[in-house]
Amino acid sequence: MATQQIRLKLSENGRVVIPAEVRRELGVEAGGEILLERQENGYRLTTRRQRIREAQEAMRRYIKPGVSLVDELIAERREAAKHE
Repeated sequence: MATQQIRLKLSENGRVVIPAEVRRELGVEAGGEILLERQENGYRLTTRRQRIREAQEAMRRYIKPGVSLVDELIAERREAAKHE
């Protein structure tokens, strides 16, 4: 995706209106929640859903294909329950 710059205006009370196009891309509606993350060179605007997706993608490289972490967890819990 190419870098795009969008100019926003700050109101007198410090509010910023996020353009409808950006809200659609983020998948947020009025009253929705967005995350503003401070980074080394500025700020990043994301949603909780997007951050979860990024974390899942980052973890995929550590999981072997065909392995179900859910199944492994259930098996571990059942084994632990046997010893209680």
